[in-house]
Amino acid sequence: MEDNRPTLGVGMVGHAFMGRVHSQAWRSVGAFFDLPVRPEMTVLCGRSRQRVDAAAAEMGWAHAETDWKALLRRDDVHIIDICTPGDSHAEIAIAALQAGKHVLCEKPLANTVAEAEAMTEAARDAAARGVRSMVAFNYRRVPAVALARDLVAAGRLGEIRHARAQYLQDWIVDPEHPLVWRLQRDKAGSGALGDIGAHIIDIVQFVAGQRVTGVSGLTETFVKERPLPEEDGVGEVTVDDAALFIGRLEGGAMASFEATRFAAGRKNAMRFELNGSLGSLWFDFEAMNELWFHDHTLAAEEAGFRRILVTESDHPYAGAWWPPGHGLGYEHTFTHEVKDFLEAIAAGTDPTPSFADGLRVQRVLDAVERSAADEGCWSPVEP
Repeated sequence: MEDNRPTLGVGMVGHAFMGRVHSQAWRSVGAFFDLPVRPEMTVLCGRSRQRVDAAAAEMGWAHAETDWKALLRRDDVHIIDICTPGDSHAEIAIAALQAGKHVLCEKPLANTVAEAEAMTEAARDAAARGVRSMVAFNYRRVPAVALARDLVAAGRLGEIRHARAQYLQDWIVDPEHPLVWRLQRDKAGSGALGDIGAHIIDIVQFVAGQRVTGVSGLTETFVKERPLPEEDGVGEVTVDDAALFIGRLEGGAMASFEATRFAAGRKNAMRFELNGSLGSLWFDFEAMNELWFHDHTLAAEEAGFRRILVTESDHPYAGAWWPPGHGLGYEHTFTHEVKDFLEAIAAGTDPTPSFADGLRVQRVLDAVERSAADEGCWSPVEP
């Protein structure tokens, strides 16, 4: 059967961890979702000709480039997918938007508030010309997280009073782990705070439907120096290893956040819990197909937390995949992300989370760093 859908060519910049996951999403999205457009994996960009050629062949990209600016000059590229470290997000995204390319950008949106503001302004200008942009907070697309958002929006928790969130990993507990780019401020912007703390800030704001208005925080770097990855000697770790902060949501709820890459035994424990006047819910990504919900309006003898296995066809996203009870994994969240992005482009609507949403998270990150530098003093988040 002839496929008359418009084709949208994708050019992706970066092919390491995030690039591999995004490639999987572009490869699989059309096989499971009935899309209004047909995405085409047109060109992959990386700095090394040898590595990018090999990555393109392995991951299914038709062409390879070593200069991201070449992607902007190609008529067969309509979407730029940015999977690079944060220090290049602003330059690539702004140039792509100005060139009329839709942009999907990995999180956090930028390394500084000023960069995020410039990106948001460029996105606003581009949207007026029909050019769309989205920041890639993939955990919004976990079916259980999307269901949690729906329950809160439907009023099932009543007035939100507490929010608590953690993101716990252990991949740099070993002091001999090399000084990779994520441990260097000039490339990553910040450490655990920006890398994984950004996720739980966005998740709380997304699920609760309220922004963080102020914070008080602490950060710590436990291992100050690490071996250089490609040469002898050691280098300074210039980002935080862990961040801990409390906050206030605009509806008045109290909130607490913890992000660390030093929680031995925790591999990817992205967790949150909301407590309201009518009930509570909690989630842990290490059991990503489950959402726990407590309805406090029930009689005490039948009340309590109950497990919802979020794999039914009526649950968000889940119906496109497997029969009930056949769980999804990490990679599916990126496929859902790409699906929503493509549908928004086709509909001529602004996808979410927007660059403005990314800027809101960036402002919270900045407020935490300012508070930590001032011995934990209360730091308002700029609206």
